[in-house]
Amino acid sequence: MFEKLKRKWLQKKLKEERYAFLFDIPPADEYVCLDTETTGLDIKKDSIISIGAVRIVKNRILTHEAFHVRVRPKTELKSESVKVHQIRACDLEGALEPEEAMERLLHFIGPRPLVGYYLEFDVAMLNKYARRLLGIALPNRQVEVSAIYYDKKIGTIPQGHVDLRFDTILSDLDIPRLGKHDALNDAIMTAMIFLKLKHWKKRR
Repeated sequence: MFEKLKRKWLQKKLKEERYAFLFDIPPADEYVCLDTETTGLDIKKDSIISIGAVRIVKNRILTHEAFHVRVRPKTELKSESVKVHQIRACDLEGALEPEEAMERLLHFIGPRPLVGYYLEFDVAMLNKYARRLLGIALPNRQVEVSAIYYDKKIGTIPQGHVDLRFDTILSDLDIPRLGKHDALNDAIMTAMIFLKLKHWKKRR
């Protein structure tokens, strides 16, 4: 009930009618898994430099229709973040302006629910740009894979501690590691986690 009221309120606050499609009924059993790379972890001060996303349709990850863009940051790259994602200033030559990247992403996502690993951070970063275009935060439902994993595992661990590190979840679910700290690869791996958890069978 609360979610419906919240969505109606957001729809009224939408400043651009051309983005009304975000409030359509999402296609059945479709999701968008996304990830971002940023100049740092400060939501207020740092910028997005890469966005990767894939659609999940039923039990398929549509990698052939993947979304992957580099984004021109509003803040300088930090040496600490470059060591993590390996994206240098020279790699961002020809990158999209944030507003264009966000507009393309909105059309890719549509009204579908968003899936991610510690998705709250990615969405908070995206909302900095979304609010400029929409006047509101992203209205899409959010699905956090680490929360699903926790709920599945907690009853099977006597001491009640669940390791939620990304590598641990990949290993436990027997999911191959692609190149890490690449927005698209991280989105694909997270999509695989989501599908594995969706079809989780209780373990002995």
